[in-house]
This record gives sequence, C-alpha cells and structure tokens, in this order.
Amino acid sequence: MKIAIIVNPLIPVPPEQYGGIERIAFMLIQELKKKGHDITLYANEHSQPGCKLIGYRESAHYGVKDLLKINRLTSKIAFQHFDIVHTFGRMSNIALLMLSRIPKIVSYQLPPTVSQVKKAVSIAHKNTLKFTACSNYIANQINAFADVTTIYNGVDLNDYDFNAGVPDDAPLAFLGRIQHEKGTAIAIHTAKKTNQKLVIAGNVPNEPIHQQYFNEQVKPHIDGEQIKYIGPVNNRQKNDLLRNSKAFLMPVTWDEPFGIVMAEALACGTPVIGFNRGAIPEIVTNGLNGFVCDMEADMITAINSIDSISRASCRKIAEQKFSAGVLAKQYEELYQLARDKD
Repeated sequence: MKIAIIVNPLIPVPPEQYGGIERIAFMLIQELKKKGHDITLYANEHSQPGCKLIGYRESAHYGVKDLLKINRLTSKIAFQHFDIVHTFGRMSNIALLMLSRIPKIVSYQLPPTVSQVKKAVSIAHKNTLKFTACSNYIANQINAFADVTTIYNGVDLNDYDFNAGVPDDAPLAFLGRIQHEKGTAIAIHTAKKTNQKLVIAGNVPNEPIHQQYFNEQVKPHIDGEQIKYIGPVNNRQKNDLLRNSKAFLMPVTWDEPFGIVMAEALACGTPVIGFNRGAIPEIVTNGLNGFVCDMEADMITAINSIDSISRASCRKIAEQKFSAGVLAKQYEELYQLARDKD
C-alpha cells in the first residue's frame, strides 16, 4: 500500500529524547517498510524517518494561517494515489481531505475533543473515516460517536535489554516530566517510606507552576544517595535505568491515556507499580506484571511485595501486547479494512 502518515511538526521523527507520538510514528514506519509498504511522512523538516519526507512547519501559536497553509499541503494527498492517510496530528490539518474518498485514519493519543470528532464524522465522505485510540480508556470517549479501534502503543523490543534479576539494593525508578500530574513527589515519599533508593529521570517543564513544584516538593529531597535526580535521558540511558531498577513507579494524579514508559519498563523485565487512573489497569495486570494501587498506602505495600513479580512475565507481556510488530500488524489490518470499506 501507498501510505501517507502525518505528525505535528514540533518535534522531529524520531525524537532525540521525549516525544511519544513521534516515537510511535517512527516505529510504525520502520515496521511497515519491512512489510513492503510505500510510506511518505509529513512531519518536522529535520525528521529522519528512513522514508520519503515532506517537511512542514507551523507557528508557535497555531492559528488560521497555519490551518490554511497546512491544508493546502495535505489536500494534495487526495490526488497522489495514496491508499490510506493516517494522521497522528491535528485533525484540522486534514479538514479538506475529509471531503475526499481516500480512507482516513485519525489516531488519538490524548483524550479527544468530542465536538471535533462529531464535526469530522459529519463532514467526512461516507465510510472513509476511522479512529484509533491508544487505550480503551480513550476509545470509550469516542465510540458513541464514531468508528474507533483500540491499538495499544508499543516499543521496539530490540531497544530494551531484558534483565532477569536485579540485586536487593537496586533502586526504584521514576521517568517522566517532573510535575504534579506525574506524581514525582509521591514517588519520593513512597521510596522513603519503604527505605528504597529512587532514581528520578526527566525534564522539568519551563512553566512557573512546574518549576515551583520541582523546587518545593522534589529538589529538597534529592540527596544523591537515596534519592537521585539524573535529568533528561536519551534512549541508551533510559534502557540502563529501567533494566537495572527494582520497579518502575507510575503514581500519576491524572488519567494517563497510555504511558509508553510503562511498556518500555516491561520490555526490560521491570514491574510497574501505578495508580488506578486512565489506562494503567489495561497495561498492568495486578500481581502479574506489577500492581495497580488505589492510594499511596497500597503503593507502599506493592513495593514491599515486588519480589513476587516474575521479571520474565513482564517481558513476555511486553512481547505479546506492546511490541512494534504487534502494533504494526494491527494498523496494517485496519488499513486493509478501511480500503475494503471504501
């Protein structure tokens, strides 16, 4: 098939550090290429996807000029004999394409704006628009209004080294943006309560509210011994951190749509301990590849029970549910279904 994939142009594909959507798009492109498909990526002009690239830009404050300029670009897809257009980006950037007969896949990695979903369905050419969601949590917000399929995010297993066992003094790990919604301070508190070491990795967003959170609730506890902060990490550093950790903590205070880092941890054989929010109970099977907790006290109990989790089972679940090959196969099947329906 000849496939057009669209990603918002703020971050190159693949990303150097953080950029979950860009990472998923890159991984999908690599797998589809292996299957012999012809891929064109519309993305940041500095991307290196290993396929044909159409670079484009948008301004820092997306507006009407951006919408019109980008639609002039994407509308040409309808006349270039593509079999499928698949966007991970703004749905407004394919507004004109909605009118064409070409099958369209719109992938949601964040909670949808229902009004936009309804509007897209109302203007799209009949039987040409399908949605995907990165979890059932997201799909359940769409399925009353549109045709949606859950396709979990995944990881390239070759990028993550399985570690069958770690020493008793191995640390816990926290990896993500340092902000209240991610629960960094909760991770610190539970590590201290269980007398465990904790390694924190991730960036502190520039907004004052996040800087204040770091300075007041995280930084005072960093001692370089029990609680370490190593800043943003690249792929190699991430692999080293996750594979050498006793458990990965996911104490989020918001409804996490998926959390790719959980799949990355499982690929290393590292159990995940997270709160019962969003998609976490879809990824973590309680007692099998980690623990799902309702409150901080449950997380403390789970940390003390982490030796009951088989690291081999964690890796096996990553292979079966969250691998690049599984993800690409599901998208390929959806592409074919969309073409057959046209």
